[in-house]
Amino acid sequence: MEAARVWNTCCEIHREARKAETKWPSRGDLQVATKGEFRIHSQSVQMVAHAFLANIDTTRQLRKTHPQMGMRYPWKEKRFYPLLWPAQAVHVEATRIVLPMGRGRKSLVIPRPVGFPDAPGGVKVCWNGAGYDLHVAIEAPDEAQSQAVDGVHATVDLGEIHQVAIATSTGKALVVSGRGIRSVKRYRNIALGQILRLRSRCSKGSRRYRRLSWAISRSMHRTLRQVRDLRHKGTRRAIAFCVENAVSSIYVGDPDGVRKRPSGRKHNQRMSQWEYGKDMQYLDYKSRKAGMECCSGTERGTSSHCPSCGHRHRPKGWEWACKKCGFRGHRDVVGAVNMHPLAYGEQIEFPSQITYRRAGITQGTKQPLRSARRSRPDPGLGACGPVLSRYANGPTTQIAGTPQGVGQAEGLRMEAHPL
Repeated sequence: MEAARVWNTCCEIHREARKAETKWPSRGDLQVATKGEFRIHSQSVQMVAHAFLANIDTTRQLRKTHPQMGMRYPWKEKRFYPLLWPAQAVHVEATRIVLPMGRGRKSLVIPRPVGFPDAPGGVKVCWNGAGYDLHVAIEAPDEAQSQAVDGVHATVDLGEIHQVAIATSTGKALVVSGRGIRSVKRYRNIALGQILRLRSRCSKGSRRYRRLSWAISRSMHRTLRQVRDLRHKGTRRAIAFCVENAVSSIYVGDPDGVRKRPSGRKHNQRMSQWEYGKDMQYLDYKSRKAGMECCSGTERGTSSHCPSCGHRHRPKGWEWACKKCGFRGHRDVVGAVNMHPLAYGEQIEFPSQITYRRAGITQGTKQPLRSARRSRPDPGLGACGPVLSRYANGPTTQIAGTPQGVGQAEGLRMEAHPL
């Protein structure tokens, strides 16, 4: 709340400057205006002011490049804002992390988790919807670069049951299952329905109503973290496969039209919760980081044509069976093979080797890495209602991507350690 007061003060100073049509406050002006006024560490106050100015610069650029978006400068008053510390303010000891709160106030002391770096680039304490996370900026290791060979292409067919299906021009294919993501969402839907039915019988604002609302928030955010974890692992397997096969460019089919097709209540729910845009985003930045080109485009008609004779019909089930020539193959791999003429103007043979993988499972074992094993919702868990799922191996480290506002430097990534 104190960090939010810093943000609101910066917002008010900037708003007054815009109204008076005077020079906008600089970094030094905001540091002078906020010095000694708040009950947090001075460098934490400066980090909030720097984040505010970065927001102003981004908004200014968007207003110039995309005027149709109608972007507004920060105006809404915040009640909460994450606590930020730069690298020089963080004290890492053998068994604990000390985050100063300013002169005359007790420091925030956190037990040091396993794998915490000795010299972090900066930290941030934020609320994840069910608890507090400590986001840490650390130097990321160099990515494995693809020994790309010109002319080696790959096409990607995204799906709701199979997260990724890749076919390369060298005659190999990979299928990554998305059933783990699907089951997590299904359990979330069941748990959410049970809690909402319990809450509908409560008086709004009562103690039980608030406890059930808390259970909803906890389940929703837990599912969010599990799904994000599995999506990252699935797309990581896809990029690793492309690196192994020296792929130079990747074409990702955009399945936007598939989700708009009415298919019944249950299937429509699955389609509405299918986050294929996230998969496209993850594949794009991971492939570019590995030294490969990535683009996306239409996939219209790729799943209804036989890759052998070109006969067209609507397939049923996961296996594509041609009624004319007798060809049989994996339905999603057929879609990926048929994307090659659209993307690169080349016709390839159906892959002779198809590799099947599951996100979150170690190759050669059947043991889950983090969140592959789950329990069914239990309706008899007291006033808080059912719990969506439990981790088999305890809480996990969440990778949050590029740091925002903390430790902004090339080669840094964020890790979130549950507190």
